[in-house]
Amino acid sequence: MKFRRVGVFAAACVIALASASLARAESASDRAVGHILNRLAFGPTAADVEHVKAIGIERYIAEQLDPGMISEPPELTARLAALDTLRLDPIRLYVDYGPLRAAAGVAPSPEETKARRERARVIVQQAAAARVYRALYSPRQLEEVMVDFWFNHFNVFAAKGIDHLWVGAYEAAAIRPHALGRFRDLLLATAKHPAMLFYLDNWENSAPGSTMPDGRAVGLNENYARELMELHTLGVDGGYTQDDVVALARMLTGWGLVRRGVRPPDRTGFRFEPARHEAGPKKFLGRTIASGGEDEAAAAIDILARHPATARHIAFKLAQYFVADTPPPALVDRLTVRFRDSDGDIRAVLRVLFASREFRDSAGAKYKTPYRYVLSAVRAAGVAVDNPRPLLGAMLRLGMPLYFCQTPDGYKNTEAAWMSPEATNLRVSFATGLAAGRLPLAKPPVAKPLADPPVMPVAAGSQTPAADPVDAAALGQLLMPGLSARARATITDADPRLRAALMLGSPDFMRH
Repeated sequence: MKFRRVGVFAAACVIALASASLARAESASDRAVGHILNRLAFGPTAADVEHVKAIGIERYIAEQLDPGMISEPPELTARLAALDTLRLDPIRLYVDYGPLRAAAGVAPSPEETKARRERARVIVQQAAAARVYRALYSPRQLEEVMVDFWFNHFNVFAAKGIDHLWVGAYEAAAIRPHALGRFRDLLLATAKHPAMLFYLDNWENSAPGSTMPDGRAVGLNENYARELMELHTLGVDGGYTQDDVVALARMLTGWGLVRRGVRPPDRTGFRFEPARHEAGPKKFLGRTIASGGEDEAAAAIDILARHPATARHIAFKLAQYFVADTPPPALVDRLTVRFRDSDGDIRAVLRVLFASREFRDSAGAKYKTPYRYVLSAVRAAGVAVDNPRPLLGAMLRLGMPLYFCQTPDGYKNTEAAWMSPEATNLRVSFATGLAAGRLPLAKPPVAKPLADPPVMPVAAGSQTPAADPVDAAALGQLLMPGLSARARATITDADPRLRAALMLGSPDFMRH
């Protein structure tokens, strides 16, 4: 019988109609293990299920909260080592891949400019490959989950100007090291990174009357100051005023990028320019900040990181991400208190969250984002990925291209943002292609220029198998205990060649 996508979609619809009203029949142990791996990880693998059952859920949580104690597999280390741009700092990235300069007074030709831009696409491609490889194969799964969370919280758009040069370095230097650390450190690292400075225009934020190094007069720019309070810290209802936005922007003047020909004190790409800073005391959130150059903005970041509204804003977002789209107020209250009492210790807040009844009882309450859905399907299927482009292409078609969210609020993680009939059809199409072995995941990616976003859409319905079909029996051992009784019956009665696709395309699997 021909592998039929239509048949899979029809059966998935049958499952959807009945699964919501039927109780699950798996054991409490299976439910709990599956829930933990669906939230602290990007879905279960057979090896992870065995590991959690062997050491227990509490020990697994403790392990994940201390990722430095978990060794990375040599295979993953080797994959990452082959991605050479990951080793470059922001300055080297700009010098090697950034815009060409005029030589001997002759500007580069349009062809040379285009070729330089095409060559630079490898940076985002390698950053995306590294993110996918880590999410699929790293045993430090919670760290990868938190990188996803914080990158969206502190989003930068890779297609804005020269930010394609720095998006990978931003994740590596500003997000990843602080994903389970202190919020204040994370906030400061993102504020000073060239990717954020450029994305939200603070690199041009200057005192009135001052000029940029190229002679341009740009003046005060409130863009980053506003988003820093509205999105990154206090929240839209956090109690600040327009006067606070202006005061913060004034304190942030002079925070810029290293210029060509200037020997930097370090390799971060950040440079404070006193000549562009607006001196003098500023009144911010009811406090007076003394004139102090670069230290003014650092003092403001300290205030924002420790503000009660920030504690509540971050607590709400974590509870929404890990528990429910509309998180229980009592849980948000407890997380808020822990955030404040621990001085923004992210790991301490997560301990309270993962120990809560609200978290433990929330299995299936969240709808997977395209990013999480694609990764969890591949992890469950157990297929080897040497070419991540088909997965990045699936995320693109599902509306979530990695590193290409244009707005500073990042991608949403709620059901309303991602569930639709069209999106469901696309997910079933992806599940069908993955289950049939039709995605060329084992083939090394072809190095050639790609349009923004730099991913290659792959037709899931291609008739040329790229790998062996997914083992439905092994997949069933992993996933069937977590499916509804009606879903299990439908899958068991289906053609054996449809079973893997039905499991991966089921409404139950699209939730976590």
